Amino acid sequence: MAVWALGINHTTAPLDLRGRFAFALDQIAPTLAGLRSALSSPVARQPEAAIISTCNRTEIYCAGDQQAVDYTVDWMAQAGGVSPALLRSHAYTLHDGLAARHVFRVASGLDSMVLGEAQILGQMKDAVRVADEAGALGSTLNQLFQRSFAVAKEVRTATEIGTHSISMAAAAVRLASQLFEDLGEVKVLFVGAGEMIELAATHFAARKPKGIAIANRTLERGEKLASRFGGEVMRLADLPARLHEFDAIVSCTASTLPIIGLGAVERALKQRKHRPMFMVDLAVPRDIEPEVKALEDVFLYTVDDLASVVQTGQAQRQAAVAQAEVIIDAGVQSFLHWMGQRDPVHGVVPLIRQLNTQADAWRQAELVRARKLLARGEDVEAVLEALSKGLTQKMLHGAMAELHAGDGAAREQAAQTISRLFLRKER
Repeated sequence: MAVWALGINHTTAPLDLRGRFAFALDQIAPTLAGLRSALSSPVARQPEAAIISTCNRTEIYCAGDQQAVDYTVDWMAQAGGVSPALLRSHAYTLHDGLAARHVFRVASGLDSMVLGEAQILGQMKDAVRVADEAGALGSTLNQLFQRSFAVAKEVRTATEIGTHSISMAAAAVRLASQLFEDLGEVKVLFVGAGEMIELAATHFAARKPKGIAIANRTLERGEKLASRFGGEVMRLADLPARLHEFDAIVSCTASTLPIIGLGAVERALKQRKHRPMFMVDLAVPRDIEPEVKALEDVFLYTVDDLASVVQTGQAQRQAAVAQAEVIIDAGVQSFLHWMGQRDPVHGVVPLIRQLNTQADAWRQAELVRARKLLARGEDVEAVLEALSKGLTQKMLHGAMAELHAGDGAAREQAAQTISRLFLRKER
């Protein structure tokens, strides 16, 4: 069984390219079906597969009878509407142990823009759940991810990797406080009602802004979030007409197209008499048209723009990183050992299965023979005696043959092995 991973993230690909490969959670199941179908062939069964897609990364993990990295690259390039060459120039491909090490580091927050952040672990668990429900996981990827979750938990509890961590939401508040003297005089609009917006709203609400509003496609979910912070809710359709009312806008939806355009922002600025607007676009792909950034009275930040802010505190966490890497090393070695045991050529698990199959065949044969004897009216005790002797002879036949075959040295080695296997003392 081979394991491979293909991905792009915030360190290898620009925001707009990452946006081409962003998959909402409800898109992952059908996408996995297409991927597995594309990677299967008459001589190779469909591989196991999972897709992790966040604002900072899109990664495909596969396990199959043989490596199919090139086909995975071709499929992903087609899905994103780019050439394989372009994708390769921004992507990383990892195999077996390196793939395991990478997913363990991702789960532990070591590969995140915010070092040590915990949100990625929940996103990974959601992705694995969807893959499992879609029937795309098998024993290999299931082991890989469950072990990654266990490693992440150990890293979180045994090190201080999360200490001093500044989240994207906290970074947005920090930037806003640099623009506005008093956040208590600021009206904040949150576009979307997902986990990232909930985090951002929590951080902003702690600064007691003048007003909070939630704009969402479905009012029910928006109302639930707005009620937590004493805010109001509006429909996305009302956004252009009311944009001018807000000093700060934080947006993060799953829309595939921008929902706040240049024209809407220009009209809002005119109504505001060009009082500045602070805007944070946490979505991938973008929620706010990139041309908005060029407007004189708009301060627009994307997830990539926030990178320098969230790096604060990195130095204090480097010692924890070294501790985390040791935990991850142990996890990788354990997973590779598990994989090795299942190798069809050298692993012990296939041999165990063959032994169980052979023993079951002997058992079935003796049962058939015993039932025939009982049907003829043979004595039950005699039939049981014959059944036990038949099983014993079958089990010992190979060992006895080895003891009588070969030269003296071979027989001596066989005797030691057979003694160890058959004459073990019960503890």
